[in-house]
Amino acid sequence: MENSKRDDELLLSLLPQTNEEKKEDHAVTETLGLRIWAESKKMWVVAGPAIFTRFSTFGVSVITQAFIGHVGPTELAAYALVFTVLVRFANGVLLGMASALETLCGQAYGAKQHHMLGIYLQRSWIVLTVCTFLMVPLFIFTTPLLRILGQDEAIASMAGTIALWFIPINFSYLFSFTFQTYLQSQSKNLIITYLAALSLCLHALFSWLSVVKFNMGVAGAMGSMILAMWIPIFGQFGFVLCGGCPETWKGFSWDAFRDLWLVIKLSFSSGFMVCLELWYNTILVLLTGNMTNAEVAIDALSICLNISGWEMMISVGFLAAAGVRVANELGAGSARNAKFAIKLVAITSLSIGVVLFTLFLLFRGSLAYVFTESKAVAEAVADLSALLAFTILLNSVQPVLSGVAVGAGWQSLVAYVNLACYYLVGIPVGIVLGYVSGFQVKGIWVGMIFGTGIQTILLIIITWRTDWDNQVALAQARVNKWLLPQKESKHGHENL
Repeated sequence: MENSKRDDELLLSLLPQTNEEKKEDHAVTETLGLRIWAESKKMWVVAGPAIFTRFSTFGVSVITQAFIGHVGPTELAAYALVFTVLVRFANGVLLGMASALETLCGQAYGAKQHHMLGIYLQRSWIVLTVCTFLMVPLFIFTTPLLRILGQDEAIASMAGTIALWFIPINFSYLFSFTFQTYLQSQSKNLIITYLAALSLCLHALFSWLSVVKFNMGVAGAMGSMILAMWIPIFGQFGFVLCGGCPETWKGFSWDAFRDLWLVIKLSFSSGFMVCLELWYNTILVLLTGNMTNAEVAIDALSICLNISGWEMMISVGFLAAAGVRVANELGAGSARNAKFAIKLVAITSLSIGVVLFTLFLLFRGSLAYVFTESKAVAEAVADLSALLAFTILLNSVQPVLSGVAVGAGWQSLVAYVNLACYYLVGIPVGIVLGYVSGFQVKGIWVGMIFGTGIQTILLIIITWRTDWDNQVALAQARVNKWLLPQKESKHGHENL
C-alpha cells in the first residue's frame, strides 16, 4: 500500500504544473469575501439545477403517491411498500453505481481530459444495463417475496400489481442517473432542470385526468409516471447527441467496451456505499410492517419519509455540488480549493437544514393530509414530527460528507462506515426500542437517527483528518493511470 502511494506521488511530480498550481500563490492574497463569492457561484451552478431537478423527479413519485392515496388506503400502503422497499433497493444499486461517474468524470474533467467523459458515460451504461436486467425478477415476484417477509396479504397482492408498472420506470433510472452525473461534472445540468420541470407539470396533469376525471385508478397514476420518467431521458439523449457537449461527447465508440473493469470495480464500491444507506430505511419500513395496525404504521412512516425525502433533495443537490467541486479541484491539483469548497458547501447546507428543522417542528402533522384523508394516519404523523425534524437536521450534513467521499474516491471506506453505523448500531437499537421496549414506530425511528448520527460524526472526523495534499497526488496519479491506454485515441475514437 505504501509503495503504491509513493508511486502515485512520484507520477504526479513528473507531470507539468497545472494552471491551478501556478495561481496558488496569487490565490493566497485574495480576500475571504471574494473567495466565498467565487466558490459560491461554482457551487450553485451545480447545486441549484441539481436541487430543482431532484425536487421535480422526487415530485413525480410524490404526486403518484398522493393520487394513489386517494384511491384507497390499501393501494397507498402497497405503493409505499413497493417504492420504499423495492424501488429504493433498485435505486440504491443504480444510483450508487452511477455515482462512480462522479469520481471518474469529475476528476478527468478537472484534469482537462474532456474526451474521456463520453467514454466513461457509455461504459457506465453497459454496466448498469446488465444490472437492471438482473433486477427484473424482483419486480415480477414481488407478491410472494412480501408474503415471505410477513406482510399483510391484501397489501402484498396489490403491491405485486404496482411493482410490474415499475419495470419500465426502473430502466429509465439507469439513463437518468448517468446523464445527470455526466452533465453535472461539466456544469451543464441546466438542461436536465428544464426537462424535469416539464415532466413534473405533465405528470400532474395526466395523473389528474386519468385518476380523477377518467377513474383509471392505480393504472392511470402509474401509466402517467412512466411517461414522466421517460420524457426527460429522450430530451437528454437529444441534447447530448445533437452537439450539446462537443468537448466531451465524440459519438458512440468501441472504446466503451474496453477497460470495463475500472468502471465495474468503482461502480460496485459506489453501489455498495449508497445501497447500505438507502436499504437502511427499507429495513425500517419492513420492521414497521410486522407491527400491530400495520397499515396505519406503514402509511405514517412512509409519509414522514416522503416529507424527509423532499428536504433530502436539497441535501442531495449539495451532495452533487460537493462531489463535483471536490473531484474537479483534486483533478486540477488544488488541495486548498478543495478544502474551501467542502467548508462552504457544508455550511450552506447546514444553514438551510436549521431553517427547515424549525419549520417542520411548527407545522407538525398538518402536511399528512396532502397524502391521505385518514385522521388516524395524520395523528400518527404528528406524533412522529419531532423525530422527523431531527432527521431533517442530520440530512443537511450527512449527504454533503458522502459527496466529499464520492468526489475523492473513498466509496469503499464510506461503505464500511455505513455498514457499521446502520447495521451494527442503528437497526439493532431500533429493534430493541421498537419491539422490546414497546415504543413501536418511534423506537424504530430513534434507532435510525442514532445510526445516522454516529455515521455523520465519523465522516466529519475522516474528512477533518484527511491529508488533502496527498489526495491531490492520488487523484492526479489515478487520472493518468486511467488515461494511459487512451492517449492515442484522444483526438479520434474508433466509432461504432
